[in-house]
Amino acid sequence: MNLLVLGATGGTGQLVVSQALAAGHAVTALVRTPAKLSAQGPRLRVVAGSVTDSTAIAQVVAAQDAVISTLGRGWSLKSEHLFERAVPLLLSEMEAAGVRRLIFTSAIGVGEAYAEAPLYSRMAIRFFLSDLYADKLIAENLIRRSRCDWTIVQPAQLTNGALTRRYRSGEHLRETGMPKIAKADVADFLLRQLDDQTSVRKIIRLAY
Repeated sequence: MNLLVLGATGGTGQLVVSQALAAGHAVTALVRTPAKLSAQGPRLRVVAGSVTDSTAIAQVVAAQDAVISTLGRGWSLKSEHLFERAVPLLLSEMEAAGVRRLIFTSAIGVGEAYAEAPLYSRMAIRFFLSDLYADKLIAENLIRRSRCDWTIVQPAQLTNGALTRRYRSGEHLRETGMPKIAKADVADFLLRQLDDQTSVRKIIRLAY
């Protein structure tokens, strides 16, 4: 497929790009700093630009089969309204270009999932991550109201562990303690959704 990857220089995004290229996909990565992207290859197109720039989004969305977003704020606890600014532009340009498939990475405990998140996760969200989560919830709500074929993925706490392909996924997961999942396995799951129509218009949770 022709894939647009947003957030490609982040920990999970780098792995999405490398795994997608290994699987034979053609990847376009919209990044602010191209030098931070480690992957290389003839099927990788790197475009310098911002996800909050409608012109840049329009340029990279055209002719794509699907969009995978691993956008995030890294270690920052301030959202700077990233999703609130970027997601409306993305959805608008996807509709204009006729690109329907969107696989969007959110986080454990966003929105309605908060009530089912483990205690430690709820405490972290309430006391440290409230601004980030409010922004993620805006994004989820915008996507759920859109007409695209979306899948929202809510992974547990991310680690730098090795790829295992041994993880649990579902609309409801029993999670206790401090559930985790490796970024490599998140990338694997995101790419698997390209061919999985059963996940369309669903919010899927992901953990070990």
